[in-house]
Amino acid sequence: MRDIQLPSGPRKKLGTVVPGRPAAMASRRGPDAAFNSSGPPSRNAARSRGVPIARRLADLLEQMEGKKLPLAQVDITLHRDDLASRPLRPMVRRSNIPVSMTDQRVILVDDVLFTGRSIRAAMDEVMDYGRPRSIQLAVLVDRGHRELPIRADYVGKNVPTSQDEEIRVRFKEVDCVDEVVIAPAERGQE
Repeated sequence: MRDIQLPSGPRKKLGTVVPGRPAAMASRRGPDAAFNSSGPPSRNAARSRGVPIARRLADLLEQMEGKKLPLAQVDITLHRDDLASRPLRPMVRRSNIPVSMTDQRVILVDDVLFTGRSIRAAMDEVMDYGRPRSIQLAVLVDRGHRELPIRADYVGKNVPTSQDEEIRVRFKEVDCVDEVVIAPAERGQE
């Protein structure tokens, strides 16, 4: 495993997610510029590891804007392009999207952006609930190695990695610790 440094504030290894890091993602250009000049999004959709980040961002934006940001959770399982190649049957969960996405500004939130395939699947799931006005992407870590033309609009940290490495993100809300670690890739996993 190797540690990397965050670029701002007190030096901390990437092994610890700085609690204010989502704030940096949201306020790098000021609260109104955080989601372009048209204000905050009307919906915030997140995948499983994106949920803690999305909640933290929603809380921060509520403090900054004074409005509660609705959260939705999307399950991308049925939109994955590798279902046939997986040896085990995937567990399909229900997406929690309480309203139509039609004409909404949506921000997909995820922990790590890698090939772009999971984000493409998430966009397909969101589109099943209507035609959003726009979809933007916020990620905690962008590690490169894209296979699809997907890019993040908001990035906490760009972290160059090799194909033989993976980034593991853990959150207090799920794993009892906030940390991001670069480790050797486990064979057979994405």
